Amino acid sequence: MDDPVASAHDERGVPQMKAWQFIGVGSPLTLRDVDVPEAGPGQVLIDVKASGLCHSDIGYLEGTITHLPFAPITLGHEMSGVIAQVGAGVTGFKIGQRVAIPSTLETPGNASDGGFAEYVVARQEHILGIPDDVDFVHAALAMDAGMTSYHAVRYGGTKQGTRIGIIGLGGLGFLGAQFALALGAEVYGVEINEDVWPRALDVGVADVARSIGEFADKNLEVIIDFAGFGTTTAEAFEAIGHGGTVVQVGLGRSTATISTWALLSKELRYLGSAGGTFDDVRAVLDLFSRNKVKPLLSTVSFEQIGEAIGRLERGRVDGRIVAVQH
Repeated sequence: MDDPVASAHDERGVPQMKAWQFIGVGSPLTLRDVDVPEAGPGQVLIDVKASGLCHSDIGYLEGTITHLPFAPITLGHEMSGVIAQVGAGVTGFKIGQRVAIPSTLETPGNASDGGFAEYVVARQEHILGIPDDVDFVHAALAMDAGMTSYHAVRYGGTKQGTRIGIIGLGGLGFLGAQFALALGAEVYGVEINEDVWPRALDVGVADVARSIGEFADKNLEVIIDFAGFGTTTAEAFEAIGHGGTVVQVGLGRSTATISTWALLSKELRYLGSAGGTFDDVRAVLDLFSRNKVKPLLSTVSFEQIGEAIGRLERGRVDGRIVAVQH
């Protein structure tokens, strides 16, 4: 099989590539030379074009998320690119096809070497084609941030006319607000960073405040907590209308003290929402294709991933970061 990439070779004659790897809890993300992988049976090799940076990556580095199967391992679970090789038995995909990998615990960056590298291997059942009119940056973003936000909005029962509160207008919440708007909802946003307020109002959010309690008079039917700082969840229970649904997405804190009286007296539903489905991803890609959603994002180069992870860890990021590769 021909080398998929004109790259340096090591003393064994094996082609090499650069990869940002987790080497152990407490150690920084490290740029290393690693072997270029090959597609095995049922697998494809993807030439990575864009990789999203996620707070889960920080969790791995700090040890608060512990399910990585081995170390060192290349991180990056939100990616898009072009197929460079197909393994034996692969059907429905071909070299040169634009694809992406919806993030799950079984996909690259979580269960195997991920997309903070020039190339990544994935099983054919874990990938899907992306529309030609969606660029690689937005396609990568759709694989985790987009999927997770959209799933939470739909899981809460959002539809035309729903009065919904979105707590936290960062990368996920800003997407969630726009997904709710695209579904025809009346959206109220909560964000302590008031610099974001004009952007939220510009995309159609009805009003923005620092606390969901300020919208207690709106008889909100759904509240999605993309922040999850404990107090935000407690405030959601107090602010939601009778028979409403509170959806938990954010985990700024691992626990929250909620009012069981509010839960019972208002006959509320409290749902946890994590990840999403291929159908969610396709819906997000369609909205991106039709320019219905404008993510809050910035881009960096592949070489800047380590520095950008540091900024993300320190909370100095506005929205999502996507690394654009070769």
